[in-house]
Amino acid sequence: MASKFRTTEISNPEFESNNLRFITIKTPNLEGRGDICVFVPNVQNLKNIPIITLMHGVYGSAWIWGHKAGVHFTAQKMIDSGKIKPVIIAMPSDGLWGDGSGYLPHNNKNFEKWIVDDVVNAVIENIEIASNNSDLFIAGLSMGGYGALRLGAKYATRYKAISGHSSITNTTQMHLFVEENEKHYAQNGKKEEGVFEMMLEHKNELPLIRFDCGKDDLLIEHNRKLHKKLTKANIKHIYTEFEGTHEWSYWQEHIKDTLLFFNLHY
Repeated sequence: MASKFRTTEISNPEFESNNLRFITIKTPNLEGRGDICVFVPNVQNLKNIPIITLMHGVYGSAWIWGHKAGVHFTAQKMIDSGKIKPVIIAMPSDGLWGDGSGYLPHNNKNFEKWIVDDVVNAVIENIEIASNNSDLFIAGLSMGGYGALRLGAKYATRYKAISGHSSITNTTQMHLFVEENEKHYAQNGKKEEGVFEMMLEHKNELPLIRFDCGKDDLLIEHNRKLHKKLTKANIKHIYTEFEGTHEWSYWQEHIKDTLLFFNLHY
């Protein structure tokens, strides 16, 4: 099968550690190269394994979920203990635009298609236990939570379930984190910019939805507002609040909730 990418580099197993692999591909969507860190479970005789696309927040990159939250250790422990079935976790960069791309198309680059098309195709091409028959899931934190909730709704038929932690819910909140002007994130119509608007647009085909936020998080009121709007619109979802703020210790703990939620559906 011909590759969808002009160039692909993948890490040498001899030098890999802790079940993490690294892939770099060249894609027109980024007008250059993009990086993906991939957790491949240490289990034998697997095939068609589900793929979770797990996205970072502002300032981060492909390495950050692994090396600030140890998600690969968490996942392997949960697999070894039987709490979840084996799953691949693909952790891409957001395209490395400014403080954060928002996982949106803008500035002549399509950070959206990078996530929904390129990342999945790169994993299927390069990880033997993945295939076109692998179930797809999408999750993230903060800006990555926004990306997961928005893209999971927009491409509703591709994903079986979506999850957000401490999520931005609209591009109007990007200014809380980035120095770039919010005008960069403008899309064609407000429904393309807001999580609720996107979910309402695709109400009849949405995958399973969960999201959570820390009670002392600067985004808590935005998450509460999203929950209320979804409830009023009769859009089924799970929303939970936990103790905590906008910090890595919170995400390190509650990524477990996402993994358990997804595990129910593959």
